[in-house]
Amino acid sequence: MTLEGFETPFEREMDKNNRRVKLGKCIPWDTLTEAYYQSFTTKMGRPAKDSRLIVGAVIIKHKLKLSDKETVFLIQENPYLQYFYGLPGFQIEPPFAPSLFVEIRRRMGAAVFEQFHQAIIDQMEGRSGQGDDREPSSSNDARSAARAFIYYVET
Repeated sequence: MTLEGFETPFEREMDKNNRRVKLGKCIPWDTLTEAYYQSFTTKMGRPAKDSRLIVGAVIIKHKLKLSDKETVFLIQENPYLQYFYGLPGFQIEPPFAPSLFVEIRRRMGAAVFEQFHQAIIDQMEGRSGQGDDREPSSSNDARSAARAFIYYVET
């Protein structure tokens, strides 16, 4: 999906330099989606919501330290976040009920969050050597490396 193809009810084009647009390009979506789907069993079936929407909501919720309800409101109000989450265009309706986060937490657990951190770290290390001296050195601390990665792509 390209930013130019994202449909909005607004009269102007979306900004390609927006921090959420940049962040969306740097997230290893396929790897995170795979980790997310591993938390499902054959008894539960496939999730009803798109994995990028759920994975993206978890990333933003934890990055901004928002409540479940505030996260859904933020997504509903912000076209850049809706683009980040992979929605095809701006929508007025909430993408899901805040109570979905309860189910997400139950299914994902610490192991999936660790896979998220590792995928982000791997993505960050794959970017090293491209001449940008702002990147932090590798660390065994997944949380600090993930935070450093998010800082890196938003600046």
